[in-house]
Amino acid sequence: MKKIRRILFIGWSILLLFPTSTEAEGWGFQKSRNGEIPDVGRYGPMIEKHNGFFVDTSGDPVVYLTFDSGYEQGHTGKVLDVLKDKNVPATFFVTGHYIESAPELLKRMVNEGHLIGNHSWHHPDFTKVSKEKMKDELDRVEKAVRSLTGQQTMSYVRPPRGTFNDRTLAWANEFGYTHAFWSIAFKDWETDRQKGWEYAYRSVVDQIHPGAVILLHSVSEDNAEALEHLIDELRKRGYHFGNLNQLMVKKLLPYPIWSL
Repeated sequence: MKKIRRILFIGWSILLLFPTSTEAEGWGFQKSRNGEIPDVGRYGPMIEKHNGFFVDTSGDPVVYLTFDSGYEQGHTGKVLDVLKDKNVPATFFVTGHYIESAPELLKRMVNEGHLIGNHSWHHPDFTKVSKEKMKDELDRVEKAVRSLTGQQTMSYVRPPRGTFNDRTLAWANEFGYTHAFWSIAFKDWETDRQKGWEYAYRSVVDQIHPGAVILLHSVSEDNAEALEHLIDELRKRGYHFGNLNQLMVKKLLPYPIWSL
């Protein structure tokens, strides 16, 4: 009996030290209005445990543009035109629908130096599927992107709907992926409720802070129209634009190395 109690005690101690949540969590935070990194509460330690990120904590005046691309609405070409003209890198998180419907845009993204991230094939809630199903969702996107574009590796995943839990974070890590969340976003994905480019511009500028990972949806006409104005304004404020690989280098390596 004493041995059983000891085993149970050790088991509960491990659970307390390394809690595992299987309930669905929805990424969210109080928007920054004063130039500070948003407080994400308990989500911060959860994603950090599995090497995920939502921000660059170095304090550098750098921002990262990321686009979720579930389907094509006719605006990504303009987005790419602006990024090319302004010499700004971005990461596009794509689904299977996007890959099959817009292969030429996908090729252009890679040819012009952008990263392609994984947004799953069918856009399911990862917390409601099996480990095998989640892996298949990610594998199909990675293989299709490699076949079309020549991008040999895919390192970043953005969970559909921003839904996750401790288990899906661990699974993604096991599959070789880093969860890429965000510190700036706004309601921009409703294509029939666009509010003009000034609204998109203001929504980002009002939340801006050093190290921001900005989430935009490529289906938004407002975003496409606002992008050049946004880039110019952030550069006037002293910001430069990085890609997610650079963020990860700073996250994983000590300051003296990545600052050289």
